[in-house]
Amino acid sequence: MFSIGDMVIYSVHGICKIDDICEKTVSGKTSLYYVLHPTEGNNQLTISTPVHNSKVVMHELPDSEEANEIIESFKYPGVKWNDKPNIRHQLYSNIVNSGDRKEIAKLVNTLMRQKIDVELRGRKLYEQDRKLLDTIQSILFKELAISLETTSGEINEMIIDLITENN
Repeated sequence: MFSIGDMVIYSVHGICKIDDICEKTVSGKTSLYYVLHPTEGNNQLTISTPVHNSKVVMHELPDSEEANEIIESFKYPGVKWNDKPNIRHQLYSNIVNSGDRKEIAKLVNTLMRQKIDVELRGRKLYEQDRKLLDTIQSILFKELAISLETTSGEINEMIIDLITENN
């Protein structure tokens, strides 16, 4: 169970801070709820989610050791690329929905490598892939930056260096 003040990764909202843990009654059933808000974007947004909610993925931030392992993983190829956009979108959405940070990092790795490859050929990454990359890369790099007490820009530079050195 998380505590008030903890920073967590909450579903598609990214990094959130837990403001409160309280009891709420919904449909006649009283349960414990986390009350949290995203740290970026819409800071006015307040999210309430049951403490024991199996439908929404909520994780703690990685520690520095895990963050460094994730960064090192960019030396190697990521997930398998699928040439069929609809199948690729489904496969990649499943990875994101799993909430497995290491698998998401592999996905970011693959999409970054693909983006670099198509841009070298004077083309652009498929729009659906670009949007997915932008979203998950932003969240992942912010997580890593917080864990390593740096900026997401620094994380981005480190990872681009690793990808280009090992491509």
